[in-house]
Amino acid sequence: MVRERIPESIETKNGAGLMKAKEFWHESLTQASWEKLAELSKEYDFTVIGGWAAWLWTKQHKSRDIDIVADYGTLEGLRQKYGVRKNDRLKKYEIKMQDFDVDIYVPYYSKLEIPAEELSRETAKIEGIKTVSPESLLILKQGAEIARRNTVKGVKDRIDILTILVHSPVSLEKYGKKLSQYKKQSLKKELIHAITSFNPKDSEQYLGLKMNEFAKRKKELMRKIKNLAD
Repeated sequence: MVRERIPESIETKNGAGLMKAKEFWHESLTQASWEKLAELSKEYDFTVIGGWAAWLWTKQHKSRDIDIVADYGTLEGLRQKYGVRKNDRLKKYEIKMQDFDVDIYVPYYSKLEIPAEELSRETAKIEGIKTVSPESLLILKQGAEIARRNTVKGVKDRIDILTILVHSPVSLEKYGKKLSQYKKQSLKKELIHAITSFNPKDSEQYLGLKMNEFAKRKKELMRKIKNLAD
C-alpha cells in the first residue's frame, strides 16, 4: 500500500513561511492521522476544520486529531464502516482510532462558532482536500481555544490562531464581516488577547519568525484588528 506522506513544502499563498516552525505533536501521531485523512477524503465528502485545516492553509503545524464537518449521508457512510459514537455533551460524533480521534460535526446539531450547515458554503481544495475558508477557520479556532484554554490542546489552538494570522491568506476584513454576521463581535477582543499574550520569544520556535519580524507583524495585525467595526 502506498503511504500518503505529509507534504513538506511550507510555501503559502501570501508568501509567508521563510522558516519552519517546530512541530507541536510527534510525527508518529501526525503521520498516522494524515494518512487516515487522505484516505477518508478520497472516499467521503466532507469539509476539514480544526488543526489539519490550519496546516493545509499554513503548512506550519501538523495535527493529531481530525475534525470534519459532514452531512448526515456522509455520517451514515462512516457509521457503516467505523465505530461512530455520539457525544451528546460536546454535540459531535466521534471515531476513536488507536492514537487519534476523528471528530464529526453535523448540521443543526453540532455547536460551533459558525453553524456547521454554513461552513460548506465557502471552501477551497488544498492537497485535494476540501477545507474551510481561513476566515471561518480563525473564528472556529478561537472558539476551540476559549473552550480548551489552559489545556495542552488549548495551547495548540492558540499557536494555530497566530499561525493562521501570520502564514495564511486570511482577510481580516472578511473576518470582521463574519463576526458581525454571526454576532461574534466579542471574538475581536479575544483575538487581541491571543496576540498580546503570545510570548515573542516563542515566535521563532512556533511561528517560524524571528522576534523582530514578529514584532512588525504584531504591530500591523493589532492596527488592522482594532480598526475592525464592532
